[in-house]
Amino acid sequence: MIARFGMRILFRLLSLFALAISVIMAVVDATRSVAVSAWTFTPLMESWRATWPDMLEAVRRAIESRALPFLWDPVLIYVLSLPGWLVFAVLALVFHAIGHRRYRPGESLAAPL
Repeated sequence: MIARFGMRILFRLLSLFALAISVIMAVVDATRSVAVSAWTFTPLMESWRATWPDMLEAVRRAIESRALPFLWDPVLIYVLSLPGWLVFAVLALVFHAIGHRRYRPGESLAAPL
């Protein structure tokens, strides 16, 4: 019971963190779009390369050497080419769904009628 409660809290915190990153990245893209008067979306790979290039290269090498080699090129390259705010918004939704507690009938705090 306590372990499940702790895991729910962990996934809810991860969801909140991913949502915060998504909002920040969306604001950055919106600001750039207003500045150039056209829709612009920054791919996640470009944002990652700008903030932490060594880590991106280390992740690429680790996946290509230890994991399945085809996982990097078709799958992760596609995900990293999507707008960063979209990737983190989907992650936030997935983490929230995992950490969501289903309410069953009769568990509410209100008195039954």
